[in-house]
Amino acid sequence: MSDAVNSSGLSKRTYAIIAAVALVSLGAGYALSLVVGDSEGGMSGSAEAECEDVLYWYDPMVPGQRFDEPGKSPFMDMMLVPKCAGEAAEAGVQIDPGLVQNFGIRTSAAEFGVLEPEITVTGVLAYNSRNVAIVQPRAGGYVQRTYGLAQDDVVGRGAPIVDILVPDWGGAQREYLAVLDTGDQTLGDAMRQRMRLLGMTNAMIASVERTRRVQNTFTVTAPAGGAVTMLGVRPGMTVMEGQTLAEITGFSPIWLEASVPETQAASVRQGQSISAALAAFPDERFAGLIVAILPSADAASRTITVRAELSNPRGRLKPGMFAQVSLSPDTRRALLVPSEAVIRTGRRNLVMLKQDEGAFLPAEVEIGREANGRTEILKGLTEGEQVVTSGQFLIDSEASLAGIDIRSIDGTMSMAADGPAKMKTYTATGSVTKIAGASITLNHAPVLELEWPSMVMPFALADASLVEGLEPGDDVQFTFSQHDTGPRIESIRKVDQ
Repeated sequence: MSDAVNSSGLSKRTYAIIAAVALVSLGAGYALSLVVGDSEGGMSGSAEAECEDVLYWYDPMVPGQRFDEPGKSPFMDMMLVPKCAGEAAEAGVQIDPGLVQNFGIRTSAAEFGVLEPEITVTGVLAYNSRNVAIVQPRAGGYVQRTYGLAQDDVVGRGAPIVDILVPDWGGAQREYLAVLDTGDQTLGDAMRQRMRLLGMTNAMIASVERTRRVQNTFTVTAPAGGAVTMLGVRPGMTVMEGQTLAEITGFSPIWLEASVPETQAASVRQGQSISAALAAFPDERFAGLIVAILPSADAASRTITVRAELSNPRGRLKPGMFAQVSLSPDTRRALLVPSEAVIRTGRRNLVMLKQDEGAFLPAEVEIGREANGRTEILKGLTEGEQVVTSGQFLIDSEASLAGIDIRSIDGTMSMAADGPAKMKTYTATGSVTKIAGASITLNHAPVLELEWPSMVMPFALADASLVEGLEPGDDVQFTFSQHDTGPRIESIRKVDQ
């Protein structure tokens, strides 16, 4: 038979499962609170005997609410836990040594080692844009032959590209031959200079002088080897002197452009070695060096582009091929801990330090690079200190609930572990004048510590539920803290006159 479904759409069985999970979660935290309470002097009454000075009592599930007397929590079905003076700073979180194994708590020592991070990213092969040759004619004329080339053809250095007929050369060469017949050396030198200015090479001038024949057609050749990435000439065209007829781009060495996440930008540098694997050659690795880190990041992928050069003597690597690129930042000796030991709260990084048997203290650390399951510790730890690698989140949760101080990076004790900063509180008595939403107006007695006289004034409430059951005219005892926005009630209770 199917489970009954209520108006919210959840079956009774589903509610039972949710309730069981919630009880297990609360039970784990409460069990640790019981252990901590026992190690600090037990619960309620027994704690009074062992604590020389009880600061206050609190509910571990509602740590912000403090009570002046022991008893049962008004929020949960449990007894209030005492807070002993000085216990947090001296011992941290205390757990019965016999239960450490039950909680699955493991530790590892901080030790020096060599961090060998490796970043794997994707890349694409590309033409080497630093190796581009422009093909231009030395003189204007008519295209007679193009040698059947097409874009993306691969040519070698000196390969013919186009034959060009230059009509002006014919007249100049005939005049030069006529001058040679006169035997006038000075006039002959002037004619040779004129022919050079028209674009003829010394080899062509010598050939005309030797053969006594006019040569007004010349061949434009490739100044470098590579691929024809632009071809702008066809048979019958008229071309001008200096016009770009073709572009030839080299691919040895070939470029490899890889996209590196901007979070890893600090780990790459110019001159760094890389290793690439290509699907076309699965059994080979190709080594190269980073020659440039492009100045802008891609806005969509949040990556930067690094450019490396790979040797390509036989032209096996083709532009457009896909590659898996391994970047190996410089290795250095560093203090290392297992990465799982680091608690990243968003505001800072913490580790739980093992103290004496069953004692744990939260400590703030500054972390560096991470690789192979280990994290570099820049500040906050010394070699040999034991950090918790399993169960640390449960301990950190109890440390936050109990308001235990942490050891800061410089070794001093500071605010509670990832909790709110400790605010000084003041205790006073008075009577309720008005209750309105998140505030209460009290006619309070003098507060000697602040040199306040008796007065009627409003207080903000840390929690609106604090005033449940209170009415105007009730006599109360309350604690409050001072904030930039004014005083705020942290706890309040009705007292009988």
